[in-house]
Amino acid sequence: MRQILIRNLSRSQSRPVKTLYCVSFFCRLRGLTFRRSLAEGEGLLLVQGRDSRLDASIHMLFVWMDLAVVWINSAGEVVDVRLARRWHLAYAPQRPARYVLETLPTRLDEFRVGDRIQFEDI
Repeated sequence: MRQILIRNLSRSQSRPVKTLYCVSFFCRLRGLTFRRSLAEGEGLLLVQGRDSRLDASIHMLFVWMDLAVVWINSAGEVVDVRLARRWHLAYAPQRPARYVLETLPTRLDEFRVGDRIQFEDI
């Protein structure tokens, strides 16, 4: 599976987030369901076909950990950032997004609405 680094060009990060690039329907459906933990600096990038609030919504059923969720539009701009609580029914971004970054809650402060994001192949 393709891996990429996610860099926030608008503010300093401890280090880029190393993510799996999750583009297939089944990969997006599973997401981090049934995972008990993530390594520091690790994440998952869910990729939709277009910017959309509905398509970029996520569920937290059977997700055993809280997550920092960062929604990013096609232009590489952060459109929403939220702490997603385990077992919460659903979260949707405030504005349409194409990419959904799921990572550890400790990374939440590294992203703000309006930040510019860069994706880099590993």
